[in-house]
Amino acid sequence: MTNSMIIAAGVPVALLGAAGWLVLRHPLRVLNWYARRSLKSAGLRQVSVPSPVGPQCAFVGGSGPVLALLHGAGDQAGTWARVAPALVRKHTLVIPDLAGHGASAPAAGPIEAAAVVAGLEAVLASLAQGQRVTLVGNSLGAWMAMVLAARHPERTERVVAVNGGALKGPPSSINLLPRNREEARETMARLRDPGSAPVPDSVLDELARRSRGGALARFAATAAGMEAWVLDEAQLRTLEVPVRLVWGTADQLLPLDYAQRMLAALPDARLITIDQCGHIPQQEAPGRFLAALDRALHDQVD
Repeated sequence: MTNSMIIAAGVPVALLGAAGWLVLRHPLRVLNWYARRSLKSAGLRQVSVPSPVGPQCAFVGGSGPVLALLHGAGDQAGTWARVAPALVRKHTLVIPDLAGHGASAPAAGPIEAAAVVAGLEAVLASLAQGQRVTLVGNSLGAWMAMVLAARHPERTERVVAVNGGALKGPPSSINLLPRNREEARETMARLRDPGSAPVPDSVLDELARRSRGGALARFAATAAGMEAWVLDEAQLRTLEVPVRLVWGTADQLLPLDYAQRMLAALPDARLITIDQCGHIPQQEAPGRFLAALDRALHDQVD
């Protein structure tokens, strides 16, 4: 549920040397730019799709079964940059910026869940070319994947929900909109595994700055209207498509108990866990995430 581009590993030394001030002052901006460039380097092209809520940005490429990768609130398409090169070898990838995120409209103002759904429906109708789609969503993306599967089962091959879902979540004391470095440090500590690399102070500072008016805050401002898009256990029992749950077990925002609740309600579901990993596995543990996703796509479960 927060911006996942927090790991500087992989950014070229030349880039750091050429734009040192920008990296220190705006590291997330640099990392997001680099991640989006990496999607293009993997063979994806950036496109704009008209929608009822304004133009939606997406990255698309590859061939084979369609795999749509949906990011979490406050994030953008580049969160998948570390796993896209492996996935594009066997799939047609569709990786959108959710409405109000990245380069997708609306560029300002509150972001309604209805707008996110409408934007995704337009993107998939345009880019899936009539094929059934496997929806892989992280956090908010998992919620939206389940909503889309419930609305369009005839267009959905399966859902892979990664540390997220459409059930109402448990009460949480995690502050997703930190106001300063220390609050941001506490937030990230609870979203990630204790053994993961520490988040640099410059990244924590920018997380705090972005929390004041970024996409996550704009989405959170519409909390009163989100209830209409939550699916309860009874609604999950009617979901017609297979759902595979991929879960970083160190996540304190949506702990494993939340996944177990969905597992008990869904008629065709399996759970695959990733130990020593938190809320955003595609960033924190991309290699192990790819292995878990492969199992989820091919029903290789314990």
